[in-house]
Amino acid sequence: MTQVQLTVDAAYDYCERVTGEQAKNFSYGIRLLPPVKRRALSAVYAFARLVDDIGDGDAPAAERLAGLNEVRERLHNLADREDDPVAVALNDATLRFGLPLAAFDELIDGCQADVLGTVYENFEDLRHYCRCVAGSIGRLSLAVFGSPDQARDSQLADALGVALQLTNILRDVLEDRRNGRIYL
Repeated sequence: MTQVQLTVDAAYDYCERVTGEQAKNFSYGIRLLPPVKRRALSAVYAFARLVDDIGDGDAPAAERLAGLNEVRERLHNLADREDDPVAVALNDATLRFGLPLAAFDELIDGCQADVLGTVYENFEDLRHYCRCVAGSIGRLSLAVFGSPDQARDSQLADALGVALQLTNILRDVLEDRRNGRIYL
């Protein structure tokens, strides 16, 4: 089997298509950004979408957990995945913007907690989950946008992510309960 090596432009084009098809409002908003930042955020979105789709999929829990482990392996070997458009684009964005890839590990951890049906015994545990699934995206975005005070702004990105995820949890209490997810 021969591997196809993708160009970086083709990889970003793919990520922008995924973003446009799966997140119309987000894709409209990022159109205002300079192309290099827009493309980097599209790569971030495409990878996060992949993680989320696996975690929220209909497959049995064991298969979803295996899929999340596989995507984590892909994350840690981006440069070796010349046939994977999301990996090619994400690798380029990481080199350009210093994306904190550990934030994607946290996103995967949060999705694994959902698959396992983790129940949060206290607010600190719930806050940690929210930081994983939402604060992580804020920190990745912050790397693309840039910051004069990375430490302070990372904390603010986490706080905003936690607030947005808690709002999401409150909005979806019944749906989450039907899906075996109990956050509150």
